[in-house]
Order: sequence, then structure tokens, then C-alpha cells
Amino acid sequence: MPVPVQAIELTSPSLPRLQSSDEILATDEIPLRLEISLSKRTLSVFQGEVLLNRYPVAVGRAGWETPVGQFKVLQKIHKPDWKNPFNGDIIPGGDPENPLGQYWIGFWSNGKNSIGLHGTPNPKSVGRAASHGCVRMYNKDIEELFPKVKSGTLVIVTR
Repeated sequence: MPVPVQAIELTSPSLPRLQSSDEILATDEIPLRLEISLSKRTLSVFQGEVLLNRYPVAVGRAGWETPVGQFKVLQKIHKPDWKNPFNGDIIPGGDPENPLGQYWIGFWSNGKNSIGLHGTPNPKSVGRAASHGCVRMYNKDIEELFPKVKSGTLVIVTR
């Protein structure tokens, strides 16, 4: 019969124990911050000064540039509807043809239009300037990020 192996913690009283990203995210004392680099086409997730993750993204194309500045997460929607900006047609949330994917994290609005982070049914667009201003992510990445981000999370977009 095999002998169970017991895990041991390799820490020293003189050295601080490193936290995993799950442990860091479990604390509400230090909020998350999202930093989007348009030129690098990356989204970096920080907690304080600790980089937790970096994701490749697609950004707004010429004429539809993603706005630069400091914003806050305004809304989070699972299975968002998408309204075609040209003809007003709506593709319901959860539809495989919905260009927003399954998750929406909105951080900018002028009252008529909104910009946010979302998945995409077109993964080849990630890493390019391809959207109407939104920040597209691989579906697996936005699914991982979505539950960790709260309304009010700081979003910094730089060139």
C-alpha cells in the first residue's frame, strides 16, 4: 500500500513567504489595477505594484481608436447583448455570433457608445488594431479576468 506524501512548506522565519496570485486576490486591502498598452497590445493586471498577469489584446483600429486615459470599470455583464453600431441590429448574449463573447467589462461611455474589455469569436484579431475601440481578449483570458475585477477598478490606457 502506498504511503501518502505530506506536503511541507519551505519557509524560513527570516524570509517572507511569497504569495500566490490567488492569495493576493483574496485580500481586499490592495485593489486591482488594469493597465492597457495600446502600442504593446497588452493588458497587465496589477495588485499594488505586483504584476499578477499579462494578456495579449486587440485594440481600436484607425478611426476607432481606444481612448487613452484613466477610467474605472463601470459595468460587468455575463452574456452581454451586442448592438450593431451601423444598423442597430441586436445579437443576444450567449449567441455564438455575438462579437463580445461571453463577458463584458465596460470602462468608458459617452452615454451613447461604450468601450470595454470583452472576448471575441475572432481570436486572430488579438494582437492587432482591429476593433471599434474596444479591447478584445482571448475568450479564456476574459473568462479568467472577469470574476477578479470589480466595479470601480482602475483602468489605465496608454499609448
